Amino acid sequence: MLSRVAPWLASRKDVPDTPGLSVRTLDGTDTAALRLLAQQDPVTNVFILAHLRAAGTAAPTSGGAGVIGVFDDGVLVGACWAGANLVPVQLDPELAGAVAEVANRSGRRYASAFGPAESVLALHAELVELGHRAHEVRAEQPLMTIEDPPSIPANPGLALGNLADFDRILPACAAMFEEEVGYSPFLGGREFYSRRVEGLIRQGHSLVHLNSAGEVVFKAELGAVTADVTQIQGVWMNPLYRGQGLSAGYMAAVVEQARKVAPVTSLYVNGFNLRARATYERVGFRQVGTFATILF
Repeated sequence: MLSRVAPWLASRKDVPDTPGLSVRTLDGTDTAALRLLAQQDPVTNVFILAHLRAAGTAAPTSGGAGVIGVFDDGVLVGACWAGANLVPVQLDPELAGAVAEVANRSGRRYASAFGPAESVLALHAELVELGHRAHEVRAEQPLMTIEDPPSIPANPGLALGNLADFDRILPACAAMFEEEVGYSPFLGGREFYSRRVEGLIRQGHSLVHLNSAGEVVFKAELGAVTADVTQIQGVWMNPLYRGQGLSAGYMAAVVEQARKVAPVTSLYVNGFNLRARATYERVGFRQVGTFATILF
């Protein structure tokens, strides 16, 4: 059912004319509109475009995740994925309050919010007012892309992950996750995260180098994939091999693999991680925007 924007929106002085605005969860009939909205910026919106490519619909998933849409006189003007995470899609920061209220009413517990910095930070500010508290705010994460071959030679040891090596790859993925967010991905049980890692391997989106002893030296994933853009996620180097200048060669190899899938390769990185940023720039990545991540 189409619900009117909460009184919050109508009272906002920075939203001058709001009588035609409404908010609701999208359904299958909104698929084309959501895809058109996201394609305004296929790099920034690769997450939702990859979801649409896989699911084929904007309707809620069987697990209850869905997309909150903001309409202006019936035209979709902004959206936000609301599943385990919140991911704004072309969402004007001034409309973040309306989306936050719908997200809050769902009763879902969100692990994070990530995406364009202005939208995510506005969403966070509104969620704070509704009682949500973050344990970390990463307000500046350069969004970087490369469209040409890497600037340096690729490490030939990197290859597609193999299901036969699942028991070696999964602990490396979990170690990366824990380093990045500060807690184990197995806190709620191993099944969900294990299925995620297995799915990436099956899709050919897991990239890994195992040494002669079968230990993971380096790994990364193509975490979101469309015909136009891939987004690299989960970059991790075994601590035993850090500080040896190997990262750039591995990242060049990741880019070579990603370019077989789509012409543009993207990633986002914590602004404070100067070493990683320098590595990506050495490979040929350049900043095209700024993301933010809120960890709840």
